[in-house]
Amino acid sequence: EVQLVESGGGLVQPGGSLRLSCAASGFTFSNYPMSWVRQAPGKGLEWVSGIDRGSGSTTYADSVKGRFTISRDNAKNTLYLQMNSLKPEDTAVYYCRCGQVKGQGTQVTVSS
Repeated sequence: EVQLVESGGGLVQPGGSLRLSCAASGFTFSNYPMSWVRQAPGKGLEWVSGIDRGSGSTTYADSVKGRFTISRDNAKNTLYLQMNSLKPEDTAVYYCRCGQVKGQGTQVTVSS
């Protein structure tokens, strides 16, 4: 069974940082590109960032470019999202995704 379990969310002040993790199981993690998506209150799902199988290529939404960094550790079957210079508009539930499968999400709230 494919499982994706996100962690690392929380409440942070504007300008702060968080590091999200996504533990993958039930499939050969290193064979698949992965992505992070988010859903803000009352809004639809927004793609945030993607990474290829071998970490050689990463892409970002314009809204997070220069502030967020996606990475992966294929030996640990784990995907990461380092989020710096957080803004209130980054408040959302963050999900990792493989194809059409995503986890249960982790809440990120940016507020003073």
